Amino acid sequence: MTPVSDEFFESLIDDALDELPDAFAERMRNVVVLARLRHEDNPNLLGLFEGVPLPERLSNHAGFLPDTIFIYKEPLERISGDVDELRHQVRVTVLHEVGHYFGLEEDDLHRLGYG
Repeated sequence: MTPVSDEFFESLIDDALDELPDAFAERMRNVVVLARLRHEDNPNLLGLFEGVPLPERLSNHAGFLPDTIFIYKEPLERISGDVDELRHQVRVTVLHEVGHYFGLEEDDLHRLGYG
């Protein structure tokens, strides 16, 4: 597919985040979600959560850098045939990485359709 603008790609990420129920969105206040061109070591990676999943946090979890979700533009464009498919793939990837933040494992995410 023809690459989309960075602004459009970021709007797809925002749209996916806007779909989160308020209770989930509220718990993600300290999560930074960033669009990047590609992962430096794995150019096929669609997304990545870096941080400590909520269920693994200690009660004194403070003073740490914010958790970060990276969404990678080039590989998502590469696997998408058109803009509608890109929108779908971005949504699935965002929800997949949000799932990791909430402590879901790969098997859980696949069962939910966010594999």
